[in-house]
Amino acid sequence: MEENDVNPTKPKANAFLSRGCCEPPRAGQKNDQIFMHSCSKFDVVDWFGKIPAPLGYIPFDIVEVRFKNCRKDFFRTTPDLILKIGDIVAVEASPGHDIGIVSMAGDLVRLQLKNKKIDPASEEIRKIYRRARITDVEKWITAVENEDSTMSQARKIAESLSLSMKINDVEYQGDHTKAIFYYTAEDRVDFRELIKVLAEEFKVRIEMRQIGARQEASRLGGIGSCGRELCCSTWMNQFHSVTTQAARVQQLSLNPQKLAGQCSKLKCCLNYEYDIYMDAMKGFPSPETILQTKKGDAIHQKSDIFNKLMWYSYAREPHNQMAIPVDNVIRIIEQNKSGKLPPNLEDFSNITEKKSDFENENLQDEMSYLDHS
Repeated sequence: MEENDVNPTKPKANAFLSRGCCEPPRAGQKNDQIFMHSCSKFDVVDWFGKIPAPLGYIPFDIVEVRFKNCRKDFFRTTPDLILKIGDIVAVEASPGHDIGIVSMAGDLVRLQLKNKKIDPASEEIRKIYRRARITDVEKWITAVENEDSTMSQARKIAESLSLSMKINDVEYQGDHTKAIFYYTAEDRVDFRELIKVLAEEFKVRIEMRQIGARQEASRLGGIGSCGRELCCSTWMNQFHSVTTQAARVQQLSLNPQKLAGQCSKLKCCLNYEYDIYMDAMKGFPSPETILQTKKGDAIHQKSDIFNKLMWYSYAREPHNQMAIPVDNVIRIIEQNKSGKLPPNLEDFSNITEKKSDFENENLQDEMSYLDHS
């Protein structure tokens, strides 16, 4: 048996995976196969791709270009440059030029601009210079392959300067003349000295961008408590604020260890079903309302929203909880408003009776089983 059969060689790490490429590009080749439709936030479904264009159709002159992680932007093309999804292009940057991959073209871009409220005639939209040449791809490959080592050195430099910040990611510009350092920090950081040291060390222009904890988690990726890949690293492009109110409405325990995600913030998925719960609770009375009976006052304990049940217990018997349908709770509140007191809550709770009947049936089944055995 050969050594390779026992210890097979590991595949070479793909530094372009963060740019949505299934394999690194190669200089001097078409590189048509490095772009693949896959489960990532880069991917775009071209709904108009199979619809034939009408006669006299003029292609839209703006395309969407993707770069590293979730960075995308729109660029204007020239009439003689017809681009399709997956083309590697050189685009205008400040300074120099950057290299990206076309992720959207055609009338779908027009709709996306309208969705993002961007004027297609705006002069702020930068232009595409050309399709990437061999020299452009060579510089791009060199720049991307240096990102990991640059990040490691930058972290050591920041630590030597005693800066309370964490450098999460580094993105080199396609022409290898500029580097963007993404970092997180609790407080404001004076990184002027850091920029000087980094510029001397790497001989490029330095730009620092602060990101939040959620953006950091989306860049690092991982597996959530649900067993699936993190939503922020697969399909989420925008982050909305999450509050403990969403957990309270869904009757969840306010346990920080269970409600917090890998970013140490409240999980984004708490908002997924929040609107459904709010709609289902429209017919529920306020849980602050105390039900008054001749047997005593009853206090709300919990609610079963989708079964339309509210659990109450007498103030002197907090452990004896009874499930009362919402309609019956509203009837008791209306009686209390008119000055009437029902005898007790048991008359309005048919759930307890059904539970006891169920237990009796199980007890009878067990007794008959023992008799036959």
